Amino acid sequence: MYRKIAAIVLPTLFAAIILGWMLFSIWGQLLEAFAHIVPQYLALAVIICSAGWVIRGWRYQTILVSMDNKVSLRTSTGCILVSQTVNLVVPFRIGDFVRIFILNHEYDTRYSDGVSSIVVERVFDVATVALLGLAALPFVIGADPSYFTVIVAVLGLCAAFFVFLLFAGRFRSENKYIRIILSMLHEIRRASLSFRSVIVLGCSSVVIWLFDIFACISVVMMFKQEVSFATVVFAIVVGNLIKAVPITPGGLGTYEFLVARTFALAGMQEPYANLIAIIDHLIKNLVTLAGGIISMYFFGDWVMPTIKKVFRTRLDGGTDSGP
Repeated sequence: MYRKIAAIVLPTLFAAIILGWMLFSIWGQLLEAFAHIVPQYLALAVIICSAGWVIRGWRYQTILVSMDNKVSLRTSTGCILVSQTVNLVVPFRIGDFVRIFILNHEYDTRYSDGVSSIVVERVFDVATVALLGLAALPFVIGADPSYFTVIVAVLGLCAAFFVFLLFAGRFRSENKYIRIILSMLHEIRRASLSFRSVIVLGCSSVVIWLFDIFACISVVMMFKQEVSFATVVFAIVVGNLIKAVPITPGGLGTYEFLVARTFALAGMQEPYANLIAIIDHLIKNLVTLAGGIISMYFFGDWVMPTIKKVFRTRLDGGTDSGP
């Protein structure tokens, strides 16, 4: 009981403290900043975010098809939206497990395929974000040199993972559980290392993250701020790399802090840097939440009990294999 409460409350409290401190530090300038916004760019940011989710759903559909799981675009997009909505509420990316059970319920997809598909998606996301960061870093004013080390380390880990996949097919074992892992590695390799998959998943991943960047640019323009494209790219890269580490639910607090810090180091006034970071993440999270709620309605009333069961199982350390 207490472990459940601590697992949710402590990360959420940490996020709230960061956001509260960021807002408190600029409280006197908030009204002035909001008095000069251009609201049309808010609508543009929402449209860009929504389109980005459809592209993300198409990429996930492509990954599943490469594993011989034919799903509709509506289902693949809905799966992601529901899982990310859960991730906004609870820490440790528990929502990812919900996606696995949705696929099994709707298409009788194997749990191992669900896990493998998420691994492929995550690796391409992290690799793409790191590559964009590496490309933007030389053009960013005031960037901390340590970021270069972090980005190169992330790219090195991604490269090592792909090299490992190349040789994983040579491994054999009589152990039941090791065979399951090797089977999953085979599916991951098949979905990610063919020439077609590298091109399709690589290009779609770049488009997905460019949409994320353009949404942030819309927020920057909403507050009539001038900042280079490379700085926005790098801010999004830094914010999302920290989100990959599930410190707080949905990266709340940590994302905003690093994005605002990147803008401030590039010369943007602190009130605007903080507001842009907070509102950028708020827009993206609200679009995700709206899409997740709509998707839950689309899938049916069995989704909520499934979410509760996954949540209970993961926090209790249980062994339930599914609904």
